[in-house]
Amino acid sequence: MLQTNAPDALPTSISASILNLLLRYHRTTDLTPASVKAFPHQLRSIATFVRDGAPIVFTLPGFPCKSPNPAKVLGHLPDHGERLSLTFLDTLCTEIQRIHWPGARVIICSDGHIFSDLIGVPDDHIDAYSDELRTLIDQLGLERLCVFDLRDVFGPLPHAAKRAHAHDRYAPALDDVRAEIHVDDHTLALYRGITRFLVEDTPDWPGTRSALQRACRQRAYGVIQRSRAWGNLIAEHHPNAVRLSIHPQPVGAAKFGIRLLDAPDAWTTPWHSAALRRADGTWTLMPRAKAATLGRLVHLDGKPSHFQQD
Repeated sequence: MLQTNAPDALPTSISASILNLLLRYHRTTDLTPASVKAFPHQLRSIATFVRDGAPIVFTLPGFPCKSPNPAKVLGHLPDHGERLSLTFLDTLCTEIQRIHWPGARVIICSDGHIFSDLIGVPDDHIDAYSDELRTLIDQLGLERLCVFDLRDVFGPLPHAAKRAHAHDRYAPALDDVRAEIHVDDHTLALYRGITRFLVEDTPDWPGTRSALQRACRQRAYGVIQRSRAWGNLIAEHHPNAVRLSIHPQPVGAAKFGIRLLDAPDAWTTPWHSAALRRADGTWTLMPRAKAATLGRLVHLDGKPSHFQQD
């Protein structure tokens, strides 16, 4: 039990309350619920902000771009899935403010440009997606959110040059990634998940299925390298932030996996799916092709937004 006369008792208690709030939305493949004591990295990071009386800063890599597979998404711009996810993150910051009065903010580290040559999405689509995220944040009045991407680091350099700089400076060696996949179950699961997404997101492959799978396995190594590079870059620019992840994370990991919206698959994100409003008013994510069989397409401001189940 915490001693109330201990110097760090109040920050520790507040940090535990904030982490308990986050645990409601924990994205993990672990089947057994864990207590706050199983997350020492997050407790220490949150407690630092609490002791300083400062807003808690979270970094969330993700929101890269829409999948290039038209069977999964409504187009290349953010839609209601992103709108709901952004609103959720801002609301989470509001809930934290009820526990810790300075509140919290989330830096959305939009990572599309770091991967675009590996995932087959044009850089201009990624610019448009990231710019629309900023517009949505402004339109919805989500003052606790902001967007950070490679343009904030390398300015007007060509996109290929930005990627090369980030990869050369921050990415681990390919041999190291391969070796880790062979000995670490979490990295192996990540590798397999990325490979699956790459296969699904290559709808116009001209060759055989087996050739596509081989190509995607090779590209998956590069995606992991770039993901690590992006994480290292973020850590350098936001060294004290609490690191969130849209991927499932093991209990006790340095990154805390967070679920943005309800989905049947722990790997589903708004940028790989479409949003469906069920007849009972709840929301879920699923591939566009499946959502279209369950509901009618709804447009907002002249753009496809989501599906509505009647």
